[in-house]
Amino acid sequence: MRRILAGLAAALALTGASVAAPVDTGHLEAELVAAASGVTPGGSVRIALRQKIDDGWHTYWRNPGDSGEATRLAFTLPGGWSASPFTWPTPRRLPVGPLVNYGYEGEVLLPMTLTAPAGAKVGETVSLRGKADFLVCEEICIPESAELSLEVPVVAGPAPADPRWGPAIATALAAAPKPARLAAAYQPAGATLTLAVAGAPLQGADGAGAYFFPATPGMIDHAAVQAIERGPQGLTLTLTPGDDFKAAAAPPALEGVLSVGGRAYEIAAAAGPAPAGAGGLGPPPRAAAPGGLGLPLALAFAVLGGLVLNLMPCVFPILAMKAASLVGHGREARAARLQGLAFGAGVLATFVLLAGALIALKAAGAAVGWGFQLQSPPVVAGLALLMLAVALNLSGVFEVGASLQGAGSDLAARGGAAGAFFTGALAVVVATPCTAPFMAPALGWALVQPPAASLAVFLALGAGFAAPFVALAFAPGLLARLPKPGPWMDAFRKALAFPMYAAAAWLVWVLAQQAGPDGLGRVLGAGVILAAAAWLYGAAQRRLLAGGRPAAPAIASALFAVVALAAALWPAYAAPPLAGTARASAKVPFEPYSAERLTALRAEGRPVFVNFTAAWCVSCQVNERVALSGPKVAQALGANNVAYLKADWTRKDAVIAAELARHGRAGVPLYLVYRPGAAEPQILPNILTEGAVVRALEASRS
Repeated sequence: MRRILAGLAAALALTGASVAAPVDTGHLEAELVAAASGVTPGGSVRIALRQKIDDGWHTYWRNPGDSGEATRLAFTLPGGWSASPFTWPTPRRLPVGPLVNYGYEGEVLLPMTLTAPAGAKVGETVSLRGKADFLVCEEICIPESAELSLEVPVVAGPAPADPRWGPAIATALAAAPKPARLAAAYQPAGATLTLAVAGAPLQGADGAGAYFFPATPGMIDHAAVQAIERGPQGLTLTLTPGDDFKAAAAPPALEGVLSVGGRAYEIAAAAGPAPAGAGGLGPPPRAAAPGGLGLPLALAFAVLGGLVLNLMPCVFPILAMKAASLVGHGREARAARLQGLAFGAGVLATFVLLAGALIALKAAGAAVGWGFQLQSPPVVAGLALLMLAVALNLSGVFEVGASLQGAGSDLAARGGAAGAFFTGALAVVVATPCTAPFMAPALGWALVQPPAASLAVFLALGAGFAAPFVALAFAPGLLARLPKPGPWMDAFRKALAFPMYAAAAWLVWVLAQQAGPDGLGRVLGAGVILAAAAWLYGAAQRRLLAGGRPAAPAIASALFAVVALAAALWPAYAAPPLAGTARASAKVPFEPYSAERLTALRAEGRPVFVNFTAAWCVSCQVNERVALSGPKVAQALGANNVAYLKADWTRKDAVIAAELARHGRAGVPLYLVYRPGAAEPQILPNILTEGAVVRALEASRS
């Protein structure tokens, strides 16, 4: 009898589980399939709910995201039989207007485990019945359902794998998120939430494209950008808390799926400090350095960028100070060489300090880039006062060390090298609002590398920036052509004050964009007080030269200077609200940038032009007036239905910083043109012309 039953079981095994015909629900086909041709008593077999979804439509993950509903399956099973919940594959992000949902497109298998009771009789066939409910969406969502069935034989021994569904289910299970030995922790950080994950599976991972899918809705803002920070043992994601997270007490664990590097891991992050090795290396190198830019090419780009930086408009005022220092030496080659070396040392030292600050801030998790110091209103106010003080000095209101009337060896001996060092340092500080050609990819690469490589790139940039002035100082033929020092130099010096006044005025304008009318009034008042301090100091100097006592005006000058600095730097500047609506009054109308708005416009199939800019970026402002504000650009935008978004980085913005890093940039300007259907945008040059912009906009509709 047992042999007969075994023979019948073998025959059933060869026949396999009986699969009913797929059910067409309207916008997908659904069926139950099995990985093997039978199940043993007390054993189990993998089965799956298969969906073949119509093109352009999708169904949902266990957390559907901002809208939608997860697929459900209700079984009717014989007594003693059981089926596990779905093993959910890693979902895809599905942007719909300003929302982001999580789900599946095309064909998807949702595996389960079917377990037979120990008393199941060999030779019988169990009929599985289940009702599946789907929400299937395109531009509209339609609830659909299917009555499904699957016949599974009970066999005496291991059943052969189904040749079609066995491998398919095994592949789905292999790709599904897995529990892993990962340490995970989350921490609220103001308006954001950091999720730090570290462990052996993530060691050395570049983190490109990493994304956290929360297990339950409402924990995070699904549409917000998830900024990525690499670490030697893991990564840190900056998330935006959702309404449920804000409204309720912090959850004991933030659960979900971390997708990174083509793999996915189930994680449960507890509240607490980040595990060691989860950050400190900057954004992913693939995102920050497209095209595989390496150290040699980055160094070459940095040197070229430094050379070109001398020609950028933000450096023009300092060119006056350089010219004055060399002319002051006339034909004295030795003094000129000393000044050239001192200027170069000042440039390199300041680049090293900037690099160190950037590296330290990046390691601390700050979203900063080239020109980061000008995002701080107190720094802008301090620089404006410094430029004003330099201009007043050049105008003869007061003297620092020797005056230019005593030019020649006396000037060099009395501190010409120190002045040149200061000039080099100041040149670097005021050069940071500009990003020259070749600089952008070099800096974008440098800021996601280990500290040694980052420092090397910044030194190369400094070397390129200092090279023209140092070479001029060491060129005897050129020095011999310089005019001899004389009384004419006093007038020349005073004329050179006006570019410095212009620089101070520009910085005051930048501060007004950052801090509004109140900030403008503060810095103007501080400037008046500083001018009084400079005049009193000059009066003290003149009294000393006349043989009088300079104590009273000198003390008054020091007090005025302290008051000016206090007025400019303290208390903290209040930020004016940014415009939240489209700027219809602008010559070329635009909308404020947000990742959600960009996603919505692209979902509509519209071309999009994104301008990453800042008020303190001189290159940006020049491009704005020369290439982006004319009627031809406005006409090209309208004729090609191009949406214009402006990402203003005048004040710190972690989302904009992360987006810049994703495109391999450490600062502004950056200009992107998104064509409908294209995965990546076209990156326009840093220096624009109106014709180049119009051509890019006209090509965007194709």
